[in-house]
Amino acid sequence: MTGVLASVLAGLATGAAVAAVATRSNGSVLAAVTPARPHRPQAVPLAKFGSAPLVRRVAPSARTARRLEASGVSWGERDVVGAQTLSALAAVVVSTAFGMVVLAVPLAFLAWRIPGIALDRRARRRRSAADREVPVLLDLLAVATSAGLPPQLALRRAVDAAEGPLAEELRAVLRATDLGGRWRDELGVASARLGLPDLDRTVGALTRSEALGSSLAEEIGRLAADVREARRAAATERARAAPVKMLFPLVFLVLPAFLLLTVVPVLVSTVESIR
Repeated sequence: MTGVLASVLAGLATGAAVAAVATRSNGSVLAAVTPARPHRPQAVPLAKFGSAPLVRRVAPSARTARRLEASGVSWGERDVVGAQTLSALAAVVVSTAFGMVVLAVPLAFLAWRIPGIALDRRARRRRSAADREVPVLLDLLAVATSAGLPPQLALRRAVDAAEGPLAEELRAVLRATDLGGRWRDELGVASARLGLPDLDRTVGALTRSEALGSSLAEEIGRLAADVREARRAAATERARAAPVKMLFPLVFLVLPAFLLLTVVPVLVSTVESIR
């Protein structure tokens, strides 16, 4: 009974750590210009646990900071270390409680990687959401520049009307610019961090227009049309590839089940009638 209770508690601790990594998000990436946020109590004191004397010796990996920055969660590196340690301990407790001592080390290694995997998945979802917002940003920029606004002011008006991860990144850029940073440099850093080709083209158009003093309205309009056309072509290509991808489940899953339900009963009845 004690072993079962320990395994249940360990499973709950693991689930709490993974769910907290996957759900808690940060509104900005630039910590230096992020306004203070009210403290929210955590189900598990991960930062305190990650700073414990024994756990403090475990240094965060080099990818932890990049994962946190890309995923946008409000954790620190010691929070991640605490979540990884709790997951590994929970795996050891569960494997020991069920008599699987041999699997304790492999399960602990896999459990240690769970918070990092959750951060990577959240970063991919955040990047995909930001990529979907690029055409909307281009449309807003096209409208603002057609109204005669300069590039920097047009970007501010477009960001004010936008929502989502991309708008959060660009708002952080504008806050850094208000504190004295060069907005072209901050845009380049944000674009490199997100790694979106269409956003790179947008930033290039903005910086060229600012540096050369050329008209931005026509270039942004052409860029918005090109981006939407490219995405429409990509969606059409994915739709054309769908029947090919459906062949595997059709041949190996649907067709055998159909044969078992239709042909096999007829064969069985025929053999029995012959006898």
